[in-house]
Amino acid sequence: QVQLVESGGGLVQAGGSLRLSCAASGSIFSINPKAWYRQAPGKQREAVATRWSDGSTNYADSVKGRFIISRDNARNTIYLQMNNLKPEDTAVYYCKIGFAYWGQGTQVTVSS
Repeated sequence: QVQLVESGGGLVQAGGSLRLSCAASGSIFSINPKAWYRQAPGKQREAVATRWSDGSTNYADSVKGRFIISRDNARNTIYLQMNNLKPEDTAVYYCKIGFAYWGQGTQVTVSS
């Protein structure tokens, strides 16, 4: 079993940046894909960024050019760099490793 712990959320003004981290309790090198999701109040959870085993990435149209997913295998950690944040980015952000492992979520609030 792999446990995931997210950190890095918080309150930021529009136009600001945050970097989310998702630390795993064990090796996640071989577990793919690695992804970030988010869920805003009253909305369904949606995929924000996905990194596949071949290194390719996919981003939701709403975050393309602003968010970057990356990973550090040595630290068993994945990241989501979020730049030029907008109020509509406000949500609880979750990391997901493979198809079964979810983090507990971290709140991101962007004020206008």
